[in-house]
Amino acid sequence: MTKPTLPLEVRGSARQPLGMTPAQFLRDYWQKRPLLIRNAFPDFTPPLQPDDLAGLALEEEALSRLIVHDERRDRWSVKTGPLSEEDFATTPPANWTLLVQDVDKWDADVAALLESFRFLPNWRVDDIMISYAEPGGGVGAHVDQYDVFLLQGLGQRHWAISDDPQASTEFRDDVELKQLKHFEPTHEWLLEPGDMLYLPPGVPHDGVAFGGPCMTLSVGMRAPSRAELASDLADYLVERLPDEQRYRDPDLAPARHAGEIDRAALARVREALPFAALDDATLVDWFGRYITRYRVARAPAAPDKASTEAALAKLLGDGAQLLRHPWSRMAWARVKGGAILFANGQAYPAPAELAERLCAERTLAFGRAPAGAERALLLALVNDGHLVPRKARRR
Repeated sequence: MTKPTLPLEVRGSARQPLGMTPAQFLRDYWQKRPLLIRNAFPDFTPPLQPDDLAGLALEEEALSRLIVHDERRDRWSVKTGPLSEEDFATTPPANWTLLVQDVDKWDADVAALLESFRFLPNWRVDDIMISYAEPGGGVGAHVDQYDVFLLQGLGQRHWAISDDPQASTEFRDDVELKQLKHFEPTHEWLLEPGDMLYLPPGVPHDGVAFGGPCMTLSVGMRAPSRAELASDLADYLVERLPDEQRYRDPDLAPARHAGEIDRAALARVREALPFAALDDATLVDWFGRYITRYRVARAPAAPDKASTEAALAKLLGDGAQLLRHPWSRMAWARVKGGAILFANGQAYPAPAELAERLCAERTLAFGRAPAGAERALLLALVNDGHLVPRKARRR
């Protein structure tokens, strides 16, 4: 009996933005095949207007790009931000797009969209990038090496993808952008506001604004390469290994063949390399630090004046809340005797329940004044800038 073919297009709803349960989506589509979800966000209106996005692109610390396509000569120009008002004043009437990354770090309403993706580990989610385009605007056919959810926010965008496993991934060498030299789509759609296209890594695709102004919100994942992982792990271990620990061969036997690296020597090399015998505690400590630091554009700054336990206890006792800084990335892991909370590459001993709350909630309120390990953790996070106290409003 043949397995039924999985649909490439489904219809979502307010209760099921994926058009199915998260478990079904992860089992059948996640990192396996594309999926178009019509009406994933019913009656959707973007939380940010085009003028607000353009204003953000003017900021010194925002990551933005303005891409213009000369369609007649097939030439592409890319300007990296911060942009100026003059840049927008001189754009052509069509065939250009503005991209701004990490918009969820700047706008709380944009960040709220991530609640719909809570079925994924939050340390796996990278950012929400927003693109605004005039008709014909896009970045050309390309391939992403990470999962992405493309939510249509304003206007219409024509998407073309190729799910051909033999599709060419060779890049053009005449443009600054990583565009595909050859692109033959197998599926094409026109997305309306609220529609969402999921693409696993490695799927060639091309999105072009259609008919009028267009805004698309891209929820991208963190996907470090094996080379990046290995490089960072090596640096982590090098910093922690004493120079006195060296290659050893107390069991050395007389050489049978001059110059041969025999099996016994290779076994000793493996023993000397910490990669070969990495214990769980070391692996957790490195990965937690790494994944909360990976692709961080900015990090929270410590407050000008450090708080004290007494001052923090009084604030919380008076009903103050603690807000997670938008640039703070957190994850946690259970370890022997408790848990570790990771924030932007730093590790903090933590009670497991509080560590989970810190990762799950952007605003924390406490019915009782935290004490002991909880208070010590909160104080450290406040003084490192990851949590920002907000005093209770007076009635």
